[in-house]
Amino acid sequence: MVVSERKSLIRGGNFYEPTLQQLDMAASNDTVGDSKQPLPKTKKFVYVLTTFSAIGGFLFGYDTGVVSGAMILLKSHFALNSLWQELIVSVTVGFAAIFAFIGGPLNNAIGRRGVIITASIVFIAGSVLLAVSTSKEMLLGGRAVVGMGIGLASMTVPMYIAEVSPSHIRGRLVTVNNLMITCGQFIASCIDGLFSSDKVNGWRYMLGLAAVPAAIQFIGFMFLPESPRWLMQKDKYDKAKKTLQKILDNEMEVEREFQIIKSVVDEEKRNDSSSLCRVLSDVSVRRALFVGCGLQMFQQLSGINTVMYYSASIIQMSGVRDASLAIWLAAVTAFVNFLFTFVGVWLVERMGRRLLSLLSIGGVTLSLLFLSCGFFLSSLHSPPVIFNNTNFINTSNACSQFQSCAPCMQSLHCGYCYMEYHNHSVYNTSCLPIDPNNNQISTGGPCSSLSNKGPYFAPNYCPSPFSWMAMAGMIFYLAFFAPGMGPMPWTVNSEIYPQWARSTGNACSAGVNWIFNVIVSLTFLTITEALTTQGAFLLFACLALLGFFFIFLFLPETKGKPLEEIESTFSVGWLVPGRKESKAYHVILNNQQVDESDEDTLFAR
Repeated sequence: MVVSERKSLIRGGNFYEPTLQQLDMAASNDTVGDSKQPLPKTKKFVYVLTTFSAIGGFLFGYDTGVVSGAMILLKSHFALNSLWQELIVSVTVGFAAIFAFIGGPLNNAIGRRGVIITASIVFIAGSVLLAVSTSKEMLLGGRAVVGMGIGLASMTVPMYIAEVSPSHIRGRLVTVNNLMITCGQFIASCIDGLFSSDKVNGWRYMLGLAAVPAAIQFIGFMFLPESPRWLMQKDKYDKAKKTLQKILDNEMEVEREFQIIKSVVDEEKRNDSSSLCRVLSDVSVRRALFVGCGLQMFQQLSGINTVMYYSASIIQMSGVRDASLAIWLAAVTAFVNFLFTFVGVWLVERMGRRLLSLLSIGGVTLSLLFLSCGFFLSSLHSPPVIFNNTNFINTSNACSQFQSCAPCMQSLHCGYCYMEYHNHSVYNTSCLPIDPNNNQISTGGPCSSLSNKGPYFAPNYCPSPFSWMAMAGMIFYLAFFAPGMGPMPWTVNSEIYPQWARSTGNACSAGVNWIFNVIVSLTFLTITEALTTQGAFLLFACLALLGFFFIFLFLPETKGKPLEEIESTFSVGWLVPGRKESKAYHVILNNQQVDESDEDTLFAR
C-alpha cells in the first residue's frame, strides 16, 4: 500500500489511524495500479466461515420461497380463504421486519456469532412447529417463529461475512449471501415439486425440512469464532487478534487489519455521530437517504414478492389445473431468478448501477404489462357457464347469476365446475358455491367431490389457452429483475452514505424495504379480488413505471467513484439529468509518489 506502508502512517512522531474505508480504498487502488504487488492469499478458513454464515441466507430464501408451493396444499388442507393465505405469507415478513430491527441491539449485546446461533435455534423451532401443525392457528404461529429467524439472519449474516472477510475479497464474499437467498428459493421450489403429489402430508415435509440446514449451521457455529470487530468493541483484543490470525495470511496483514478496526471502533466510541438527527440535518446525506429508501420502496412495489410468494398460485390462476405441474413450473421461475442473479454480479461493474437499474425496472414494467395482458385475454375468452341454474343443489345461490367462468371464479364464494375434452375445450359447465370446509369442492352438484378424471372444480382459475403467457411473463419478469432491481438497492445503499452515516442509512432503507414487503404480500390476493388479476398486475406495472422515472431523475452513477466524491455528488442538487458532476475528490494511486498534500487529501476525513 503506497501511503500506509511507505510512510507507515506516522506523522510528526504520532501514529495516524485512518478509517477502514479510507485504507481499503487506498489499498485497492494501489493493488490495481501496481502489478508487482499480487493480492494477498486467502485462507480456506475464510471460505468455511462464509459457507456456514451463508446458510442463514439460504434459510431466508427457503422459508420465504417454500410457501409458494406449500400454499396450494395448505389452502385445501386447512380450507384457507384469501385472508388466511395472506396472513400466513405476510406474518413471516412482518416478524422478520420486527426482528431485523431487534437484531441491531441484540448484535451489540451477544455478538454476531451469538445472534446467528440464536437464529439457527429459532429456525429449527419454527420448522418443527410447522411440520407438526394441526390447525391454521398453529401454522400461523410457526410461520411467525420462522420470521423471527429470518429477521435476525437477514441483517446479521451480511455483517458477519463483511467483518470476517479480508478487504480484497470482502465484496465478493458478501454477494455469496445474496446468491444463497435465491438458491434457497430455487431449492424450496424443487422440494415443493418433489412432495406435491402427497396431498395429505406433503406440506409438512416442505415446511419442516428447513430444520436440516438450520441444524448444520448451529453445529458449525459452535466451533467458529466471533467477529473481531465485535470483540474489539467489547475490549477483547487478544481474542480479536487470534481470530484475525485465522483469517489473514501473515502477521503484517493481521497487525494492519487490527489497527484499522481499532481506529474505527475507537472513533465510534468517541462520537455518537450516526444519530438520525444528524443524518437528516445534513443535506447531502438527506438526499442520499431519500434515494436509498426510494430504491428499496420501488423494489417491493414492482411486485417481486407477489411473484416469489405466490408464483405457484399465479401459475394456477392462469389456467394450470394440476397442482403438481403448477408447483414445478414455479420451480422453473425460481431457477431463472437464481441464474440471472449471477448475471447481475457480472454486469454491475461493467454496466454501472444507474444504467443496470434503469434497464432492469424498464424490463420489469414491460413484463408486468405482458402478465396483465395474459390474464386479460384469459378473461376475455373466458368459457361460458352452460348450466346457470340451481338444478344441482336444493337451495338458490348467488353463483347462478354468472354467465362465464371469469366472474364466477373471481367471486369469493363461487367456483367453476366443468368437464374437459382431450383438446382442452370444456363442456357441462356450471358456477357452484364453494364448500366452506374445503375450497376445492362445491357444496353440491357434480363437483361436490374430488376427481382426477372430472368434473373439475376451479375456485381460483379458468381453463384457458393463454396460461402460457403467465409462465412466460414471470420468466421475463425475473430475468429482468434479478440482475438489477434485486441486488442494486442493496449495493447502492452500501455506497451512497459517508462512513459516519452508513449504519443509520442502511438501517432506515432496510426498514423501508421490509415495510413495503409486508404491505405488498399482505394485500396481493385482496387486490386481485378487488381489481381482478389483470388489474393487479397492471397496478404493479404502473408503480414500476414510477420507479423508472424515480431512478432516472434521482439516482446518480456510483460505479468506480470514491465515497467522498459520491457524497459531493449528492450535495450539488436533487435531479441527475443536467447535473454537473463534482470533481472535488480524485485521488489516483498508480505507482506514483504521494506527497504530503496528497496524503492530507486522502486522509482528510
